[in-house]
Amino acid sequence: MSVYEESLEYHSSGRKGKIEVVPTKPVGTQKDLTLAYSPGVAEPCRKIAENEDLAYEYTTKGNLVAVLSNGTAVLGLGNIGAAAAKPVMEGKGILFKRFADIDVFDIELNAPNPDDVIKACMMLAPTFGGINLEDIKAPECFYIEEELKKKLKIPVFHDDQHGTAVISGAAFLNALEFVNKKIEDMKVVFCGGGAAAIACANLYVNLGVRRENIVMCDSKGVIYKGRTEGMNPYKERYAIETKKRSIAEALDGADAFVGVSVKGIVTKEMVAKMARDPIVFAMANPDPEITPEEVLSVRKDAIIATGRSDYPNQVNNVLGFPFIFRGALDTRSSAINEEMKMAAVRALAQLAKEDVPEYVSRAYGGQQFKYGREYLIPKPFDRRALLYVAPAVAEAAMKSGVARIKIDIEAYREKLQTFLGFAYTAMRHVKKQARKAERDMGRRVNLVFPEGEHHKILQAAKTVSDDNIATPVLIGNPDKIREEIKKLGLDDLLEDAILVRPSTDARLEEYARRFFEKRKRKGITVANAETLMKQPMYFGAMMVEQGHADGLIGGAVHSYPDTIKPALHCIGAAKGKTLAGIYMVVTKKKTYWFADTTINVEPTAEQLADIAVATADLVRTSTGVEPRVAMLSFSNFGSNTHPATVASRDAVRILRERNPEIIVDGEMQADTALRPDISAESFPFNQVPGDANILIFPNLHAANIGYKLVWRMGGVEAIGPILVGMNKPVCALQRGSDVNDIVNMASITAFEVYNSMTNRMPTGERKST
Repeated sequence: MSVYEESLEYHSSGRKGKIEVVPTKPVGTQKDLTLAYSPGVAEPCRKIAENEDLAYEYTTKGNLVAVLSNGTAVLGLGNIGAAAAKPVMEGKGILFKRFADIDVFDIELNAPNPDDVIKACMMLAPTFGGINLEDIKAPECFYIEEELKKKLKIPVFHDDQHGTAVISGAAFLNALEFVNKKIEDMKVVFCGGGAAAIACANLYVNLGVRRENIVMCDSKGVIYKGRTEGMNPYKERYAIETKKRSIAEALDGADAFVGVSVKGIVTKEMVAKMARDPIVFAMANPDPEITPEEVLSVRKDAIIATGRSDYPNQVNNVLGFPFIFRGALDTRSSAINEEMKMAAVRALAQLAKEDVPEYVSRAYGGQQFKYGREYLIPKPFDRRALLYVAPAVAEAAMKSGVARIKIDIEAYREKLQTFLGFAYTAMRHVKKQARKAERDMGRRVNLVFPEGEHHKILQAAKTVSDDNIATPVLIGNPDKIREEIKKLGLDDLLEDAILVRPSTDARLEEYARRFFEKRKRKGITVANAETLMKQPMYFGAMMVEQGHADGLIGGAVHSYPDTIKPALHCIGAAKGKTLAGIYMVVTKKKTYWFADTTINVEPTAEQLADIAVATADLVRTSTGVEPRVAMLSFSNFGSNTHPATVASRDAVRILRERNPEIIVDGEMQADTALRPDISAESFPFNQVPGDANILIFPNLHAANIGYKLVWRMGGVEAIGPILVGMNKPVCALQRGSDVNDIVNMASITAFEVYNSMTNRMPTGERKST
């Protein structure tokens, strides 16, 4: 099946099209209906009538963009009409929502007359916080945008023009670093003559390219003074005095080519005559003006970008418009001006220089990316673009005077992190707490990674180090570790990480002796102890036990039992504690804690109470949230007397006797723990009436199945397992954990270290938080 046939099936299967409207408020009761509609809705109407700005408080206006087209220049298909443009506009809506959580109504106007488009936008403006113009032919698109900017007080942005300009501009700035040329000396040929080409030229001039060094070409050739064929006032701005008439003549000696035209318009012979280290941005879609293979066959020194994802340096507008609008909407800007676009350019250029997260590599089949000639701009799936571009745009809006409200940029950046996923938000507080260690303890936490040669561990260790969460201690062959670090481009990690080879470490003999003393009556001989201590997992655990490291993170490539066993043998469980594995299950609205998901097959009532106490302590200290514990069962408060329900029921009694400060109830079914209406109707005495945040399962079967079901069915993220009950902090990862999982677990482990150490410090020695 071809990609076009697949696309037809994609658009027609199930609910037709690609978007739907989803309510954000409940409409399940009579009261809900009176608030959502008549009579209650009258009050926000009255308030907005008094002050129109209150539409931003009581309606979706502040997060709603119109994606609007008249269908006169759709993709490379030309003037195919408004109805035929709808799939593209719906697609744009998906991208707005997916990348920046901006809501969209797509609007297709049967309005080939540009004045009709302007009139329609002016009539629709009260509905929207901004308007994204799309697929409108040149030169009408210039006129429409210019007029709307004059007449409206909301941002209007023609993405076909400015999106390509912003993204390619970021790539251009970075390309200059590799060709060692000054922007004011660059001779640039723009090819297209339409909306995108002229917008690119305008932006490149603002970046520093001299207008006299620009040659603009279109389908008729060079745009020169005196030319009349195919001209308009916008092209006329770039008409120059020159004897050059063809693209081939324009490219002779040129430093850069920026193409937004048609397939095959540039030949190898033309590129061969360009200046040294030519920059070739062949961005025509779906097929470039010249392919990278053709360019490299004659110019190995070329830097190349296209509009396609199957080549390096994809100039994709999705890196721009969602985040530019995000920054504009959140400052209620009256326009998107040049300052805001330039801020977006520089933010994207900077992001490309940062280490690339593993999730980006995974989205591209495991391909590794590092700033260089083939990685000038971020990939579209780099979620950090939101955190770089939107704040930069918002700040530029405030400084340039188009922002109608002022915001705190640092607080705004933190708020934007909520768009990156539920788990990202949930972990933010934990990471903040972990970073306090250096201030309050006088040093950073040292975390041991026994699988120190593995690429995921190294990538995670780099993040842990860069984010000031902990100092990584990497166990393995130092030569292999250094080689892998170099291969991954993580050279800075070598400046902070501690590398340890157990077989040659001066502490080996002492560790083996101490391990023998611990296990000599449990089948371990002196020779066994010496052999085991040469294994990274055992050596790392003994480092923690002996106080030479603070916590251990393992299990990325080892099984869960093979990770837990060395820790238990070297460090051991805390006296009087029950070992357990906890998962944070993060939904859009709330975080839940499931226990015990990994250790105890059939826990007793006492063990269930212990697990609840340990989980409650973790929740309170790591998040500041009040723990509310539900002991789960298939029975509600004695409704079933089967022996399997007894342990959960007794655990409630034990917990109340031991720890009366903890809010707990049960035994209860899961929906009773989560649905307030059930308790209100049938169990008014319930102490956690549908508001539980800690769910203690009766056994390992239920807990393990439960967390995996809700996780894999979608809509939630799971972080764990978090091991509690050990003498010192140990994390046993799930085998196959990705880099982000490892960073999250390292952050939790570092927090546990910090929490345990500060709790042991005399009050007078603790620094104020």
